[in-house]
Amino acid sequence: MAKTTESSSPAAQKPRTAINQPTQEEIALRAFQIYLKRGGAPGNELEDWIQAETQLAVENGKPHRKATVKSAAA
Repeated sequence: MAKTTESSSPAAQKPRTAINQPTQEEIALRAFQIYLKRGGAPGNELEDWIQAETQLAVENGKPHRKATVKSAAA
């Protein structure tokens, strides 16, 4: 009988380095979406990547400000 030492679940294979930090795959997907949204023009890869990182960090790390502003305005 073979011994199993570790789980082979996808979550175990791709640990995040910090709780709310997006993975490179998530950033790459968002950067690609940004690239498509601006018409697929080449030459802005770094800007797309940085924008994707920023968007994901805000989404994953902070509560949405709209709810806070909405409740304060009501």
